[in-house]
Amino acid sequence: MPTIQNDQLKVIIASKGAELQSIFSKTFGLEYMWNGDPAFWAKHSPVLFPIIGTLKDDQYMFKNKSYNLGRHGFAREMEFAIEDQRADAINFLLKSDEKTLVNFPFTFEFRIGYQLNGSTVKTFYHIKNTGDHDLYFSVGGHPAFKLPLIAGTHYSDYYLEFNKNETLSRWPISPAGLIEKNPAPFLNNTQRLPLHKELFLKDALVFKNPVSNSVSIKSKTTPHGLDFDFTGFPYLGIWAAKNADFICIEPWCGIADSVDTDQQLIHKEGINKLEKNEVFGRNWEVTVF
Repeated sequence: MPTIQNDQLKVIIASKGAELQSIFSKTFGLEYMWNGDPAFWAKHSPVLFPIIGTLKDDQYMFKNKSYNLGRHGFAREMEFAIEDQRADAINFLLKSDEKTLVNFPFTFEFRIGYQLNGSTVKTFYHIKNTGDHDLYFSVGGHPAFKLPLIAGTHYSDYYLEFNKNETLSRWPISPAGLIEKNPAPFLNNTQRLPLHKELFLKDALVFKNPVSNSVSIKSKTTPHGLDFDFTGFPYLGIWAAKNADFICIEPWCGIADSVDTDQQLIHKEGINKLEKNEVFGRNWEVTVF
């Protein structure tokens, strides 16, 4: 698999889905990414495009026609081409084709880049509308970090720390994977969210418009953790598979359908629109310590 590295990090990425596989700190001799154990969840860091989460009945309407898209879209299952690579950076490219046009009637170029700077991995998403009509889409990340990070520590030794005090409601997810209409109070004027596996027994924690632009994984028992910058992403998901030793921090430009959606793509909450030849760009960063 393609590998980039510098004096502090070695990072592995798969061409399928341009999916981050490993962040290894040479400085600390530590792996920070989940190992993809299929007994729990076989992925590491899938890219979510052109939708995030679930559509009602896996369908949407556009210009009076119905289309089907599965959960999180198709990019994570497609082969990306390597557009360019150097020792500490790599760029991947996915272009629309006859296959994608069947259920996503838009032409696009989707570039995903990874760049190292010291102990930081920066991930870029660039989407260009190469068609003659407006492009509607969502995009987001789904990286899974190993937890506990250090042998001899426990999942419940760790916590999330936002960079600002948060008063946030959790948006529940229905059995069909849709966002419920009524949020539930969750964080009350605090920066800290203690972690335990029971948090995710009812699916992901979904937050809208946190005031923070970064969150850290920290521990009471080890100095090691990571900082995660999600500037520019209006939605944040926190998730783990049942009883699994990882946590996903998911920056989203988009969200699953609500239970009362009209299924019209142009009305979908969080949908992004690009005019002809416009480019949409976002990035998130992980700094390990």
